[in-house]
Amino acid sequence: MSPPRALARLQFHAGFTLDDAVPVVGYYASLGVSHLYASPILRARAGSTHGYDVVDCHEVNPELGGEDALRRLVAALREHGMSLVVDIVPNHMGVGTQNAWWMDVLRHGRESRYANYFDIDWQAPDPLLRSRVLLPILGAGYDETLRNGHLHIARRKEEWVLRLYDDDLPLSPASVAGLGDDAIARHDPESDDGRAALHALIERQHYRLAFWKLASDMVNYRRFFDINELAGLRIERTAVFEDTHKTIFRLYAEGLIDGLRCDHVDGLADPRRYCRQLRHRLDKLRLQRPPGAPRDGAYLVVEKILAEDESLRLDWRTDGTTGYEFMDQVSAVLHDGAGEAPLTELWRHLTGESADFATQAVRARRQILVDSFEAELDRTARALFASARADVATRDVSLAAIRRVLIELLVHFPVYRTYAGGAGRDAYDEAIFARAVEGALRTIRVEDTELLHLVALWLGGVAPRSLPPGPVRRARERAIAIFQQATSPVAAKAVEDTAGYRYGRLLSRNEVGVDAAQLSMTPEAFHARCVDRAATLPHNLLATATHDHKRGEDLRARLAVLSEVAERWVITVERWRIRHADLRRRADGRMAPSAGDELMLYQMLVGAWPLHLAPDDVDGLELFATRIAAWQRKALREAKRWTRWTSPNEPYEDACEDFLRAVLSGDAAAELAAFAEYIATPGAANGLTQTVLRLTTPGVPDIYQGTDYWDFSLVDPDNRRPVDFPARAASLKRAAAPRDALAHWRDGTIKQAVIARLLWARREHPELFARGSYRPLEVDGPAAGHVLAFVREHRGQRIVVAAARHTAPWLAGTSAPAIPAGHWAGTTVVLPDGRWTGLMVEGDMQGGAVDAAALFGDMPVAAWLSHGAS
Repeated sequence: MSPPRALARLQFHAGFTLDDAVPVVGYYASLGVSHLYASPILRARAGSTHGYDVVDCHEVNPELGGEDALRRLVAALREHGMSLVVDIVPNHMGVGTQNAWWMDVLRHGRESRYANYFDIDWQAPDPLLRSRVLLPILGAGYDETLRNGHLHIARRKEEWVLRLYDDDLPLSPASVAGLGDDAIARHDPESDDGRAALHALIERQHYRLAFWKLASDMVNYRRFFDINELAGLRIERTAVFEDTHKTIFRLYAEGLIDGLRCDHVDGLADPRRYCRQLRHRLDKLRLQRPPGAPRDGAYLVVEKILAEDESLRLDWRTDGTTGYEFMDQVSAVLHDGAGEAPLTELWRHLTGESADFATQAVRARRQILVDSFEAELDRTARALFASARADVATRDVSLAAIRRVLIELLVHFPVYRTYAGGAGRDAYDEAIFARAVEGALRTIRVEDTELLHLVALWLGGVAPRSLPPGPVRRARERAIAIFQQATSPVAAKAVEDTAGYRYGRLLSRNEVGVDAAQLSMTPEAFHARCVDRAATLPHNLLATATHDHKRGEDLRARLAVLSEVAERWVITVERWRIRHADLRRRADGRMAPSAGDELMLYQMLVGAWPLHLAPDDVDGLELFATRIAAWQRKALREAKRWTRWTSPNEPYEDACEDFLRAVLSGDAAAELAAFAEYIATPGAANGLTQTVLRLTTPGVPDIYQGTDYWDFSLVDPDNRRPVDFPARAASLKRAAAPRDALAHWRDGTIKQAVIARLLWARREHPELFARGSYRPLEVDGPAAGHVLAFVREHRGQRIVVAAARHTAPWLAGTSAPAIPAGHWAGTTVVLPDGRWTGLMVEGDMQGGAVDAAALFGDMPVAAWLSHGAS
């Protein structure tokens, strides 16, 4: 297949529809993008701003303009020789009254044709839940809701329904048979008799209503993480796979979409089988595609978080992941390991917290299991218990003991999930389990040690296929599937959404898919990752910003500078802490903000400080404060220490916001602005380096909407703010050279200019970037440690790329990210023989050992194309 040259990600919603994207196509075509990359386009819950809560898999979302708008967008793409990649959501659907499949399950229970579409445990041990679905949708307890008149029956389109607040829930046909004209009066919750009759009617339904806070303890359907409104699908069932993908397959066969991004593949029972099945179906449909549509194989990537030593399985037949691991690697190589000790000591000194990130993650996992996943924990324990009971040799094992063992395994599980099946675990998964068991042995009761090893065997240590057909084998296979679907949401909520908001040594390393325990990476290690990617998954997506990121790509690049100026940062923070002591106040029995929350706030303020914001700009400061306050409130709740989403501690949150607004006033704001200015230019250099590496190392670059200018966005929804496309189109049309844009670098056009030059190179030499080898170049001299340099080569086509790193000693406090030649004195980069033409700076040069100053000009990044050997 011919892979995409570059993708541009767009977030669609009612405020930015498929038709709104049509005028944008020309801009992206001129920039050099080959594919638009759309957020989910199927019908989602009304008002959805992201599209991951699909309620109808058979319809293009009318809020986005429907299928007619999709066809208009694709027509515009085809006019410019471009294609479309679409995000799909195979793991879950949005549930509620807008989902007809879900409503049918509520109406008919296990007899519904869709009962096996959703991953529902119909055999719950609670008698009130057996053969029912728990609906945790009440705003108060059931009895209180009933007594307050929020439940009553009504007639809607000749059908009886249960009215709850403003929604109608279906009633089973059997329960309403014989209801007459007096039914509403006889079920009036205002009277004791009416309330009793109404309760009796509700008890005959295929669902049980419950207070929403009971969901984590009682819910009996698999959710997406801990979100009650997103119910897991049994995509492993062929009928479900075909029905949920029916429209996507049709759109592909008709030539309207050309590739897929699969959301949360780790949530599926068997990701390998799913990906192979998806590839097989797309390959068959390719023969039906019309003239004019690309006939190459569909581009297929999966959202998958990889651990440091983990690789995507090649037998899944995908083109790779969505690129979180690259986001981690390119960030790490920009951080200075020398800053680790002072930054760590500052965190420990201010917070009194000696635990490292790994310890914080273990603690968060333990808390998350109790707070958010009690029902999932119970379901997994019962699956293992069934496995034990199925074998006479283990029938005496207790459910309580299994539960204790399971908790310790989940707490110490080092990756998002394993992929055992009928053949058991492969060598990598076996090593993962060994680490999990090793961790569990440190905290488990001695009496449970033998059971721990036994459970590890049940979960794929012994291949189920090696067992004779029967109940033991079936129970083992079910336990493996349920366990593996439980580990990834626990990891995500504990690591990304809890520990990542608790551990604040340096927030640029607290990101999706990043191990915050690892501050930095050597150039050698970075090069090794690139060589490996070129050999195994050369078309892997390369991302540095996504709809899920916690901090924008250039915000992280600026914060990375703190690792270079760690000593100065420590002194500055300690001065601010003293200066702002009177601004802190007690709230709910503790000082607000806590030392850790205060330190993280300072990082966000200097990292996100707008490049054009003056400390005396009252309106600008108010807008900035409002954005940071939204981030802060979300961060405090995600950390789950003093407040949380389920039980907001508003006094503490309000006190933290008051502190934030106080420090963004007067002299305090001036000091914050001064420090942000001090790290702004090396941060910009980092941003350009990050951009160049994404566009030139092996893989397919992903440009998230708006990041063709500087990206100092915060966590969603801030990272989905409207993009000024007319301004971008106008600056691109001016076609300024990157070097010329240095003079006005703050407007972001220098980043756009760099992207445009490199995408031009990718367009002119597609095979070089799609299949070219990757080789680090030799760098010598006093500034060698400040350079990442490599060559890509394919059948005589070559490009040399060099990027500066750790430039704070040269650029901190300067007015522009331009590196004076003197800093490169004595430093050379050995280029392959031949004549080379600059992309960032004008001119030619011959291969051999060339001065770094000549290679870079005064830019922090360099790219040179070859004209063949001399």
